Amino acid sequence: MSKAKLVILDCWVSPFCMRVKIALNEKGLEYEAQAEDLFGGKSELLLSSNPIYKKVPVFLHDGKPLCESTIIVNYIDETWSSLPLLPPCSYGRAQARFWADFIDKKVFDACGNIWRSKGEVPVEAKKEFIEILKQLEEALGDKDYFIGTTFGFVDIILIPLTSWFFAVEKIGGLTVEAECPKLSNWMKRCLQRESVAKVVPPPEKVYEFVLMFRKMLGID
Repeated sequence: MSKAKLVILDCWVSPFCMRVKIALNEKGLEYEAQAEDLFGGKSELLLSSNPIYKKVPVFLHDGKPLCESTIIVNYIDETWSSLPLLPPCSYGRAQARFWADFIDKKVFDACGNIWRSKGEVPVEAKKEFIEILKQLEEALGDKDYFIGTTFGFVDIILIPLTSWFFAVEKIGGLTVEAECPKLSNWMKRCLQRESVAKVVPPPEKVYEFVLMFRKMLGID
């Protein structure tokens, strides 16, 4: 059986691209990451592979495109089923998917409400962000990872988003560690994994990107 050709249309600062790369790393799969210039002109491959949203990530498995990071991570887990990322029981899988959906709907938008703020960040935006993290911290409880002792699906969906937290803290004048110490410890634990460490960029570098992006958007 010939080896599958795996390609991700990528952007280094996108937490959604990071999810796909971490999942592939966890499975021990070799892949090619093709950087997209999202500001200077998207490639024809990106536009043809994701004609609906025209955004990264796109995952190409032997040339067949898949879009939307959570769907891609699910696909990777189903296609390469050794070292499963989801729990073995259907209830556990449903719970993991619930929290992945919660993260998708809440976390990045809450970050954006802070880093996109012009002038002083509204108190409501900071309060909402911390409240969402506290809900996630409660779901984590005293476990090492969201589904127990094993790094898995929910961890992969959330950990890349935390690379933007430093920028949120600097712009919003808050500290995640002070508000959510258990979640902060979980972040440190995840970042020690090789699959994560070689994908997630330094938070200071993300902060520099956010400052540049704010200028591009006319916020600063």
